[in-house]
Amino acid sequence: MKMVTAIIKPFKLDDVREALSEIGVQGLTVTEVKGFGRQKGHTELYRGAEYVVDFLPKVKLEIAISADKVDEVIDAISKAASSGKIGDGKIFVSSVEQTIRIRTGESGEEAL
Repeated sequence: MKMVTAIIKPFKLDDVREALSEIGVQGLTVTEVKGFGRQKGHTELYRGAEYVVDFLPKVKLEIAISADKVDEVIDAISKAASSGKIGDGKIFVSSVEQTIRIRTGESGEEAL
């Protein structure tokens, strides 16, 4: 099993969710986060005063899937989240040692 974590722009969330639904992903966790990478941040003007926004709003998706679907999920997220501009985000893939569904006690791939 694998955990795919993606950090994307907030306005791309619906597109990514739809793309994942089309390939059969049944569940995901979404968290609103803030951060920066190469994009750094930007300067904004508010009531005539400039201020620096260091941390930009992003959305973090976490998807637990079977190992054989990893490439398909990565491809769906990459295509749906891409705008071709800086700050589109990143995808991380890590191993999941164990999964347990609390309600039924199922474990492993059955718990996904």
